[in-house]
Amino acid sequence: MSDRPIVRPGDTGDGDNYDPDVHDPDMSRPADVDMSGSQADGSIGFDGIPGDDTEWASEVDDLTDGLTRPPADAEAEQALADAVDEIDFTDVDVEALLDERDQFKTMAQRVQADFDNFRKQSTARAQADADRATGRLAEALLPVLDAAEAAYLRHPEEVGPLLNQMLVELKKQGLETLDLDGQPFDPEVAEAVAHEPAEGGEPVVAEVLRSGYRWKGKTLRAAMVKTTD
Repeated sequence: MSDRPIVRPGDTGDGDNYDPDVHDPDMSRPADVDMSGSQADGSIGFDGIPGDDTEWASEVDDLTDGLTRPPADAEAEQALADAVDEIDFTDVDVEALLDERDQFKTMAQRVQADFDNFRKQSTARAQADADRATGRLAEALLPVLDAAEAAYLRHPEEVGPLLNQMLVELKKQGLETLDLDGQPFDPEVAEAVAHEPAEGGEPVVAEVLRSGYRWKGKTLRAAMVKTTD
């Protein structure tokens, strides 16, 4: 039987029945524990620790979560390993699988090649359409150039700068003036409207009567020339 005094209800602890743990709880508390942090709900807080008890408990749970549960990746890897172990590979035809793989690979390469060809053809068609459209615009400007050249012959100082500026800008877009003076006559780029006999031989361009133009490497309009031989 314990030698601890028996404490009865209403006993003040005087005399032989006095027990410091029961009648004076302050005497049994550690000196370094501050109980002033008690919460309104009866829970006990701790001075010097930021946040309330709920926040502190949440932080503790976060720190210990990885110790009690394996990572999701590990669980997935284990599940995959278990599934692979259950597969029976004894009846698998490896050669047939390899042949099927090669067939799909060949099909994929053909599809890729067809797509590349389609892309190149589409790009070429789009560029050709754009060239034709701009070519028609340049062709529509030829009468303006002819008028500017005619005006240049009469007023070279006044018209010359404007004509040169027009030709420079159109050249940036792909227009090229045919330079045929003294060149052998070529019916692909020139139209002979006059001929001046000479010593004989191969005909050459003696004079350009109307300029010819090339657009992006193709003859836009043949020049009118006078030839001589």
